[in-house]
Amino acid sequence: MLQRTIRKNLSVVSATVRVMYSGEIDRAYAAAERAVAALADLPIDRMTADELLEGRARHERLARSLSGADRRPLARLAELGTVDFGGGRLGLILADRLRITPVEAGRRLHEAADLAPRQLETGELLPPQLPQVAEAERRGDIGTGHVKVIRDFLRDLPAAVALEDRISAENRLADLSTRMRPDEVRRCAHRIAAYLNPDDHFTERDRARKRHFTMHPQGADKMRTGSFCLEPEVSAYLEAIFAKLASPGMCHPEDPEPTVDGVPDPDAVSRDTRSPGQRRHDALSAICRDAVASERLGSHRGLPVTVIATVTLQDLQDHAGVATTGGGSLIPMRDLIRMAGRNMPYLCVFDDHSARPLYFGRAKRLAGPDQRLALHALDRGCTHPGCPSSAYICETHHLREWADGGATDTDNLTLVCPTHHRMIGTDSPRWRTSRNRAGRTQWSPPQHVDPSGRPRTNGYHHPEQQVGGFNGAQPP
Repeated sequence: MLQRTIRKNLSVVSATVRVMYSGEIDRAYAAAERAVAALADLPIDRMTADELLEGRARHERLARSLSGADRRPLARLAELGTVDFGGGRLGLILADRLRITPVEAGRRLHEAADLAPRQLETGELLPPQLPQVAEAERRGDIGTGHVKVIRDFLRDLPAAVALEDRISAENRLADLSTRMRPDEVRRCAHRIAAYLNPDDHFTERDRARKRHFTMHPQGADKMRTGSFCLEPEVSAYLEAIFAKLASPGMCHPEDPEPTVDGVPDPDAVSRDTRSPGQRRHDALSAICRDAVASERLGSHRGLPVTVIATVTLQDLQDHAGVATTGGGSLIPMRDLIRMAGRNMPYLCVFDDHSARPLYFGRAKRLAGPDQRLALHALDRGCTHPGCPSSAYICETHHLREWADGGATDTDNLTLVCPTHHRMIGTDSPRWRTSRNRAGRTQWSPPQHVDPSGRPRTNGYHHPEQQVGGFNGAQPP
């Protein structure tokens, strides 16, 4: 009896404290919002140029302080995890709530991990990983540009650089950042790096940390830019391959039969007006096309490793519009037809915006290749709300579980990325999936995430449904 009374009293006290904290937070944000509104209403038409410039300096200092104030809450959010949101990736949850990109959300979380105090399980607070940078940002003396320069500098230092030298370099760069622009600080950082590593010595582990190959999102012309950092071994392979396939006259896409073996004839060489960069691009295209057509890559998620594209029958007949790949890219119809003539990508053609269901009943548990093709056309990627994962990396999920009698039919299957697949279940606190009247997969959140249980769908892979017709034009 006494224990129940104590627990009840503690529960009441805890609820009271939460209400007090909530009111304090609301009042603080309300005061900040009123102050910002007052700044926006300043009579700038009566201000001199000097006053306007000085105001911009104060505004920048305030914006920097706000970024610094956001570090500890973000770090605490990362410590708490995503259980209260039904699981999943915190970066994606943050991106959806703040309406920022997942890349930007990831950047903020990683910076918070370096610039916020760290809390041990005992409750003890440790200083940030970069205490001088964190303090300068909190005061508003430096901004996110300075933070990026310093973090990049420390990340790229060899592991052999002593801790005291790293701390000294951080202090020096943080001090310089209070008086210089980020681009000026970057030049100083390069000089300090030369002092700390005069022999330019990097181990294999140092180089491995920097390796990457990144493709940026498609532009309006469907082209992609990107960046890469290659290990010496990969560079050596590409040098040898480009020496042949990127030489003048080789792999020319405008030739009726591009030369990919042997020596190009002199006429092909003389007609070749491509730049060296364009020739390397066309050589890489030939390498990828050969790898896909060779079938040496085997299978992935039940399908051969090849290009999978979905397109409407009308667009295919008209040689117009675009196709959507399993990776979420858009391919102009003329390019798709040319690719099909060379190595025949898996092509799912459907009438207008509907896909023909394929039924396999309970003959087998795992979805077959034809069913995955249909799901590529129907879902295009992970169906969890806001998830950008493409169809290529998704798994198939039974809306009505196989163990509960669910059939392996296309209309009982959907695409889900591995992360969100682990969040599905029939028991709380799990997400539940079902098919709505429009044929889309909808996700019902756990009770503690949304008491209303309102089902949600993912519009990320179907932007045409969000935009609809524009200036009388029909969506692609």
